[in-house]
Amino acid sequence: MTHCNGTVHVMSDSLGETAEQVVKAVASQFNSGNAAINRHPYITDQLGVEEVIKEAVKDNAMVAYTFVSPQLREFSEALCKQMQLPYVDILGPVMEQFEKITSIKPKLEPGIYRKLDEEYFRRIEAIEFAVKYDDGKDPRGILRADVVLLGVSRTSKTPLSMYLAHKQIKAANVPLVPEIKPPKELYEINPKKIIGLTISPSQLNEIRRERLLALGLGDHSSYASMERILSELDYAENIMKDLSCPVLEVTNKAVEETAGKLLEIIKEENGND
Repeated sequence: MTHCNGTVHVMSDSLGETAEQVVKAVASQFNSGNAAINRHPYITDQLGVEEVIKEAVKDNAMVAYTFVSPQLREFSEALCKQMQLPYVDILGPVMEQFEKITSIKPKLEPGIYRKLDEEYFRRIEAIEFAVKYDDGKDPRGILRADVVLLGVSRTSKTPLSMYLAHKQIKAANVPLVPEIKPPKELYEINPKKIIGLTISPSQLNEIRRERLLALGLGDHSSYASMERILSELDYAENIMKDLSCPVLEVTNKAVEETAGKLLEIIKEENGND
């Protein structure tokens, strides 16, 4: 085996960041840790491996790789041994042990960790968005949202926004109140991005009465009166007609059921764009 001069060629069928970080972490334990690292991403066949190993031979370098493909790992190992190059298979041994202890076959999909990581951060971003633009706090969110939910108070706007956020959808919600003019931003976006929520007067009456009792306010407030409720629903219906947006009935529906309908509408509209 030749003596490595401190140069390391790292190969991967994805970006190769994992291999590079491992090599840097190890190199830092030796003197200044100034290893010359040449990263070779998206290698998906034996020809790509051969080209990198030829370079490594010229540089008298070490080879490190993070292939999820067993075939590429085996080929790299065999070729490095043949060329008497020092090498490290970073993922292989760990994957083999995981397979043994779980009895589950790996997906063998390059870059899957990065995809999961990106999905996580998109979900967090959508949750933060839903909180920031909940209940019409800032109408600027209407312009940035993937979907905007409209409805009178207690039509499940907030829980639906959070449910959509967990699906990585940025949802803003706006309460419709007769005494407050709707935000002008509602008329500046595609009405297909707006979804109105409506509910039967009797169920809304029941929900609002329970809400008032929970707050210790009694159930005789105008907030829960049938006259007020009918006025609000009529006002909301006119706004939704004016916007020409789709409307969903939420009466006697669980959040998950309404969210399923919302997702169907969003998928359909995205497909028509």
